[in-house]
Amino acid sequence: MRPDYPIATHRLDNGLRVVVSPDHSVPTVAVNLWVGVGSRHEQSGRTGFAHLFEHLMFQGSQNVAEGEHFAALMAQGAQLNATTWVDRTNYFEQVPTGALELALWLEADRHGRLLPAVTQANLDNQRDVVKEEKRQRYDNMPYGNAFTELTELVFPDGHPYHHSTIGSMDDLDAATLDDVHAFYRQHYRPDNTVLTLVGDIQPDDGFALAAKYFGELTNPDHAPAPPLDPPLPPLESPGRLERVADVPANRVYLGFRLPAGNTDEFIAAEVTFDVLAGLATSRLYRRMVRGEQVVTHVSRNAGGRVDGTSMGALVFDVADGVPVEQAEKIAAEELSRLAAEPPTDAELEAARADVERWWLQSLAQQDERADVISAGMLLYDDPNQLNTYLDRVAEVSAEDVRRIAGAYVRPETAATVVYRKEQN
Repeated sequence: MRPDYPIATHRLDNGLRVVVSPDHSVPTVAVNLWVGVGSRHEQSGRTGFAHLFEHLMFQGSQNVAEGEHFAALMAQGAQLNATTWVDRTNYFEQVPTGALELALWLEADRHGRLLPAVTQANLDNQRDVVKEEKRQRYDNMPYGNAFTELTELVFPDGHPYHHSTIGSMDDLDAATLDDVHAFYRQHYRPDNTVLTLVGDIQPDDGFALAAKYFGELTNPDHAPAPPLDPPLPPLESPGRLERVADVPANRVYLGFRLPAGNTDEFIAAEVTFDVLAGLATSRLYRRMVRGEQVVTHVSRNAGGRVDGTSMGALVFDVADGVPVEQAEKIAAEELSRLAAEPPTDAELEAARADVERWWLQSLAQQDERADVISAGMLLYDDPNQLNTYLDRVAEVSAEDVRRIAGAYVRPETAATVVYRKEQN
């Protein structure tokens, strides 16, 4: 089933890209802004700034008091939040149609007039909030630092993707108010932002409202963005890191370099990871969980990234009493087998069906749909990606999967992080 959501685009004179997708099924509108700033845009010694701004953007702006952004919209029945990732920062609200203009006014104020509220006191306060988040979500959570450690093995020191979005606490402590203001002026510009509206609104009305509230915003002088990095080859001497920690099970993380996101090669890699670990009928699950019962769970992640090289991961929890090395050996055998034996028609069809299920399920929600549209527009200049993605998945052949497995997902190209349980 191919989705066919209406997409209308417009660019304001200041460069803001606006996308409207009407959906009058319910009287709500998803307001979604993607800003082209994530951890890959940070400089050495100044990491964590993109995530810090996710917090600072809720602390008030020129015409909005601290806490008022949340309070004003929640009083209208809205839901709102923000996230930071390697390639972008995302701000989003789901609002009743009658609250749309309020949401746009609030967003325009903080996206163009934040700095009067970024005082030393606010900066110090939010630094402490980020530190507490790191303690809770990374340092004091089982396996909390595993993906950060795996990413550092997959991407070399100095690469834009080497460090995590949470960044370095030492870097945040060293940041001055001038550093933070300069980062905002560098990245929070209308010509570096996509505004997507999905819901109970017509395109012309959405474009007019965008011009009304965002049209007066300007682009400060800034240094040109550096060119994208060339693709990295698969790892030739993958690193290995072992931890002994207070965790419920021995766990193995395998990390791989993959092609850049939104390419045909990357979509084939996504299907490859589904064939390996996406379903209860996938190869690793059939052999390792149901067959030889050496692990209790397997999962996969293939995260498309814009800057030359993406990352894929396979994760499995080793069953009690089973040596970690035995589970790793079986996983390696299955990776090698996929490079030699392409998936059967049944395996490939099951993987495609699973992709179709979760894709259509996510697009049924206005806010998720807006997020996919913003991603396509900001990262790939392709707002219609949500309508074409399943067609591209359907074009992936069994031979494509075998070729991708042989080129990118070989056991000898896998960076490895192992967490072992503390022995009592």
